[in-house]
Amino acid sequence: MIGRLAGAPVIVTPSWFVAAAVLTVVFAPTVRRFAPGLATGGVLVVAFAFVLLLFASVFCHEAAHAFVARSRGHRVTELAMTLWGGHTAYTGTQRRPLDGVLVAVVGPVTNLVLAGGFWLAFQATPTASVPALLLYAAFFSNVFVGVFNLLPGLPLDGGQILEAFVWKATGSRRRGTIAAGWIGRVVAVGVLAWALVLPVLRGSAPSVTTVIWSAVVGAFLWQGAGDAMTAARRREIVDALVVGPLAGRAVAVATGTSLADAARIVSGVPDASLVVVDTAGAPLGWVDPAAAATVPPAVAGTTPVDAAVVPFPPGSAVEASLAGSSLLEHLAATSAGARVVPVVEHGRVTGVLDVARVAAALRPS
Repeated sequence: MIGRLAGAPVIVTPSWFVAAAVLTVVFAPTVRRFAPGLATGGVLVVAFAFVLLLFASVFCHEAAHAFVARSRGHRVTELAMTLWGGHTAYTGTQRRPLDGVLVAVVGPVTNLVLAGGFWLAFQATPTASVPALLLYAAFFSNVFVGVFNLLPGLPLDGGQILEAFVWKATGSRRRGTIAAGWIGRVVAVGVLAWALVLPVLRGSAPSVTTVIWSAVVGAFLWQGAGDAMTAARRREIVDALVVGPLAGRAVAVATGTSLADAARIVSGVPDASLVVVDTAGAPLGWVDPAAAATVPPAVAGTTPVDAAVVPFPPGSAVEASLAGSSLLEHLAATSAGARVVPVVEHGRVTGVLDVARVAAALRPS
């Protein structure tokens, strides 16, 4: 971690250093041709300076995503510089197509604005100089990154924009993701086809290096598109989660009630769980039937239910209206590994929720 931005850690992964080394070596021949008088050390320094400019551009791209995502109500969890450039991770479900468009488009727009700045600086710099070479290279790379990311297929930013437009038109975010995912796969194939076919059309043989890089990028895009479509199916399952059908019945008894009295109260409600509440009606825990069964009948009338209670983790009560990702986030934050949590409505216990049933509902049928 090298710092924090938009409330999230900024991470440079080990793979970025691999990319930096490769890009330095790849750009070095260009520097050598432009400045043949430079020593090898100077060539590598200039090439690495270009890598740093590219790093700064990618960082600005991701920072723009992060700040807009936070402004739209998301919690940014990570900005990472990786082998493929970078990514911004954030939590929270997008509620409107506009949010997706704004978060996605700001990254490429940032690169195109940077490209304009580098171009103006290049125009003001004496030609045939090393600074001019760096400024032009930074201009070109930002144009490429900005335009490439606007291609209309996931996992690129343009794919997220297309997803939002289809979502707006159809009312289904899943349809938008699937459409943008398949177009992303078309883009992946197109990247490889470009490397193979374009040289042939120009009357030359394809470059082995270009084909290999295109295949790697194409595979990355294909995988990313597939992951996005899988995530869309998972998101549909999550969105369908509702507390009501998953909750079990419950009967509330006051703390201090004897096990015998509690058994009589719950006997008329089949398959109901016993929930112990305090004097204000707040749930304290649920009665473990196995523990209650160990109490001899002779002393059940004088043994309080509290002797067989399993406490609920503080704050774990689930509002009956919770659903989807909000339900999962609440359980993740408060259940603390508990098997059962109380369901409440207007402060009154209405049921219990078995966390295992929630987990089972998330599995694709």
